[in-house]
Amino acid sequence: MAQMTGGEALARSLYNEGVRTIFGLPGVQLYHALGGLMATPEIRFINTRHEQGTTYMADGFARVAGQEGIAMVVPGPGLLNASAGLSDAYAACSPVMLISGQISIDAIGRDRGVLHELNDQLDVARTITKWCSRVLDPTLIPRVVHEAFRQMNTGRPRPVEIEIPPETLAQAAEIELLDRGVYSPELPDSSSIDKAAALITKAERPVIWAGGGVIRSGASQALLALAEYLQAPVINTPEAKGAISSRSYLSLGTAKAGQARPDLDPLHHFAQGCDLILAVGTRFATLTLEDSMQVVQIEIDPEEVGRNHGKTQAVVGDARVSLEALHDALRSGGARSSRQSEFEAFRAQREEIRVGVNPQNPFMEALRDAIPEDGVVVADSTQVGYHSNTFFPVYQPGTYINSSYQGNLGYAFPTALGAKVGVPDRAVVSISGDGGFMFAVQEIATAVQHGINLVSVVFNDNAYGNVLRDLNDIFDGKDVGATLRNPDFVKLAEAFGAGAMRANGPSELNACLKEALADNRPTLIEVPVDKMPRGR
Repeated sequence: MAQMTGGEALARSLYNEGVRTIFGLPGVQLYHALGGLMATPEIRFINTRHEQGTTYMADGFARVAGQEGIAMVVPGPGLLNASAGLSDAYAACSPVMLISGQISIDAIGRDRGVLHELNDQLDVARTITKWCSRVLDPTLIPRVVHEAFRQMNTGRPRPVEIEIPPETLAQAAEIELLDRGVYSPELPDSSSIDKAAALITKAERPVIWAGGGVIRSGASQALLALAEYLQAPVINTPEAKGAISSRSYLSLGTAKAGQARPDLDPLHHFAQGCDLILAVGTRFATLTLEDSMQVVQIEIDPEEVGRNHGKTQAVVGDARVSLEALHDALRSGGARSSRQSEFEAFRAQREEIRVGVNPQNPFMEALRDAIPEDGVVVADSTQVGYHSNTFFPVYQPGTYINSSYQGNLGYAFPTALGAKVGVPDRAVVSISGDGGFMFAVQEIATAVQHGINLVSVVFNDNAYGNVLRDLNDIFDGKDVGATLRNPDFVKLAEAFGAGAMRANGPSELNACLKEALADNRPTLIEVPVDKMPRGR
């Protein structure tokens, strides 16, 4: 035990858990937390220009770095502003910790109207976190931080929140620090593996439906090995792009989700025509099936199993370990005949659909050609982003990020900044529309100040383009609130001190992107576009 303040205990506890980067915005209730960071210079503090940036950046960092993402904000409006990023991390099952200040202890729950008061802040946090806690005693800070990391590293890895009042951060006490926790993958029950193997053995046309849990558990090799053994094709959700390489004949592609009319997606029809679906690391919420369809669901969270389909055999456990165990249980059945020609024919049909989407597809191809295979792409809720969610080829796991079912407009740019911090030696590119990019445009200053060499592509149609098209279609060419007045994006980026280019058309975008990635500094590429038709 050693004498230290609560703020120093917080910083040292985070350091002991492996934290080396925090995304935060300073404020009065955090002064002694910041003092603790001053005493722990091994932790880098990246200050953002809006609280939403803290959690978005922490999310992007967590998704590519294989570590927890840490954000820090003041209470009240700070936490509310940061909640957008937390909601996105919650949807994507991303291990993000938000450290929030609190008002003075004697004012909590009194509704006195003190600075940054929010009644009750923990109730707000509970809706978008897996676990949250308030710490009033500085000696308990190491224990609470340790529990927060345990929550993020066991079961479903969703966000957590800790709030600490200023007196607790300032108070000095004899405090015992804890060592970093060690966590093992959750093993599936052997009987569930045997039951799943028996069902799969009987299936003649199984298909694998892969979700984001495959990426998070590092299960790509195990997934590919089992798919090859079973000759079962893989359909992935947008969160699982790259679970196996898009070049593999076993990869049928990414299923549409959300409002993209999944009922019209050939992948959904393909899955419905099979006799068993092996769903891995997914909530399995976007595919409508006949009640008679047999599903085997590998899932870390037992509450998710069967939530969206009744006839489901559960395998509760880590995706990688469960796939390996299932593969071992199936080996005695003998290899199955190759279905490569069948899958290649289906892949060719989907290619015809992809190339028929204009102008989104030529722009997407220009992006794919310029970005290295290990580069990270973060796609916003914009027309080229929607097309990319379905059709962007991805060759390595963890190199494509979207906002999952939240569909947060404006998340891509700040999330990509965090991703670039997590993998500074790899290319990272964000894809935004003009409407979404302006949600966090101020973070260009953060990129320049901290040398975060992200390349941001902004497709500018001077509108919330998707909304404008839909309103025009519904109301005979009329709209309310969908048209926008924008700045000169090139001049704006230059005013912040960033690089800036304007690309007219796909070929210029390809050339500009290659130049920007080689230049390795924060760069914005504006791409003027007209209203785009609905994708397919």
